[in-house]
Amino acid sequence: MFSVYGVTGRVFTGTVEQLRHIDKVNAVARLHPIEANDLVLEPELSVTPFEAETPHPKGLLPATAVAAYAQVSQPDTPRQPLDRVGLLMTQPAVTVRTDVPLAIAAALLARHRVGQMPVVDAQGQLVGLLLRADIYPTLEIPSATDWADRMALPVASVMWTPVASTTADTDIRRVAQVLLDTHLPGLPVVDDNGTLTGFIGRTDILRAVANDPPLDVWG
Repeated sequence: MFSVYGVTGRVFTGTVEQLRHIDKVNAVARLHPIEANDLVLEPELSVTPFEAETPHPKGLLPATAVAAYAQVSQPDTPRQPLDRVGLLMTQPAVTVRTDVPLAIAAALLARHRVGQMPVVDAQGQLVGLLLRADIYPTLEIPSATDWADRMALPVASVMWTPVASTTADTDIRRVAQVLLDTHLPGLPVVDDNGTLTGFIGRTDILRAVANDPPLDVWG
């Protein structure tokens, strides 16, 4: 199942076929490499990630699918099919609040070596998605003062909203189709209340394929 969240809350819930008709979620990711900087993050500006409560069968660890890959190397370990978002997603997700300056958001992305972050409000509810490319405009900034002014803007001024999301029990193949349709690098994962529980990205899916676990995307 997929939902779309914006600053007013959940505005859509439906199937991948219905999601295709929501024009505002058909984003084009424009990710560019950036260098890590020495900007010090103030503790009160960072967001404490939310721990997921999604059950994981047969003792699979919730943090990432890495633990599942390790089990593959043990001949007597039963191979658990990885076919749901909750078994592959990164959790807890790196998040940022709407009111955080872009300079702080850029430092968070660089520190965690990710190209995007779900954006949440003060209550931890999903409201958007911040792409690294959207922090750095394609047009040249005229002066250092203008650049400083831009980096002082809040995340809410450049984030993608509304943004598509998914749930931990969604079929991985469905998520892969949405990523192809929208060109987004990944989808936030939320619970029934819209609280963020993780992030499922292209890298998570590719990592599962590369490490040859029993990833059930072809069945």
